[in-house]
Amino acid sequence: MYKKILLAGLGAIVVSGCSGTPPAEKYQQAALDTAMARAKFEMNCPDAQGTVLSSKEIEPISFRFGVARMEYTIGIRGCGREMTLVSICAEDGSGCVAGNQAE
Repeated sequence: MYKKILLAGLGAIVVSGCSGTPPAEKYQQAALDTAMARAKFEMNCPDAQGTVLSSKEIEPISFRFGVARMEYTIGIRGCGREMTLVSICAEDGSGCVAGNQAE
């Protein structure tokens, strides 16, 4: 009986540990909002729409220094124009920045 209770408790702990929001989803809306604000200004197009095309995690430079980041490639269309921006969001919650995609 105690064995079943112990196993059930351990199972609950394992499941709860895996239920957090993945970083790619956690910062996606902030990345999109940041890129869209820049794109609407640069394109002079308040009706522009954006889509997250890809995302990847960027590890800190070293174990002791730096913060892990998420990189999102955002595609934007509006007013007969298209552009692609990259938003970088720090996983410590300090914010996102949007810049031009490297060529």
